[in-house]
Amino acid sequence: MKIVIFGAGALGAYYGGRLLESGRDAVFFVREKRAEKLKRFGLAIHSPNGDAAFTEVPFATRTEEIGKADLVLLAVKGYHLRDALPALKELVKKGGKVLPILNGVEHYEVLQKELGKENVLGGLSYIMASLDERGHVIHANPQDALLFGPLAPSQEDFCAQVEDLFRPASFTAIKTDAIETAIWEKYMFITAFSGVTSAADLPIGIIRSHPETLEIARQIVKEMKRLANLYQVPLTEEQVEKTEQIFQALPEEGTSSMHRDKKKGLPLELDHLHGAALRMAERKKAKLPYIQFVYQLLKPYEKGLKPSETAAP
Repeated sequence: MKIVIFGAGALGAYYGGRLLESGRDAVFFVREKRAEKLKRFGLAIHSPNGDAAFTEVPFATRTEEIGKADLVLLAVKGYHLRDALPALKELVKKGGKVLPILNGVEHYEVLQKELGKENVLGGLSYIMASLDERGHVIHANPQDALLFGPLAPSQEDFCAQVEDLFRPASFTAIKTDAIETAIWEKYMFITAFSGVTSAADLPIGIIRSHPETLEIARQIVKEMKRLANLYQVPLTEEQVEKTEQIFQALPEEGTSSMHRDKKKGLPLELDHLHGAALRMAERKKAKLPYIQFVYQLLKPYEKGLKPSETAAP
């Protein structure tokens, strides 16, 4: 089975690297700038689960360079999704089924409309990873779960093949028949985690030491549970409690990719996560005051701000 890793950011590089490590037929689909780094520095993973390094990395910058595609692991930021659609359409024509591991839920509506419902699987990941200046992966803790599953009964057989495909790779691959609920559970967590760490500009350990600040995250979790229920997704109070327990279990220095991007002056997935939640709530005539507060507070950083632009005159 031919795997196309669409994007070689921290997530794509980690899972794609692990698939290469296991001997799978995988190729990275990347932009020219990332291709140059792959040619110059190769790909490396530094992880508590074991390091890996590749001096020669298979990649393509045009879909014409890819002969066929069976599985497309979509690992781009939410704000790059629209730009990715033309290439995704070409890869679907080559036979590819798309497995997105983006955060949030709004992108599923876009992907299914543009690519066809049959061609879009359900997926998400739980991992803390970033790239260093050479484009190598720094994996922060042992967690590296990739969850996937069918969004329609007709995808069952293909997902079973993906399960076999992932089995030899040294990451935690979990096939689930309740993927929609799992996607919303992750959305609930990441909206709160990215929101509170980015708005407070602090890692979770310091936030935990201030109950007043941690309460913002708790309230966002509750708002996301109510939103899911409005869309007939059965998130429960037990899942709310589980999410709160995750906050307590995270390492002291743990923080979100949104917070890291904010510190680097990079664009944020604010509209993709918090903005989408507000749009979905508006359709149901519901209010999400804590999410709206975080969204408004972070809005000036959405397109990216260099440190010099945030300094006092």
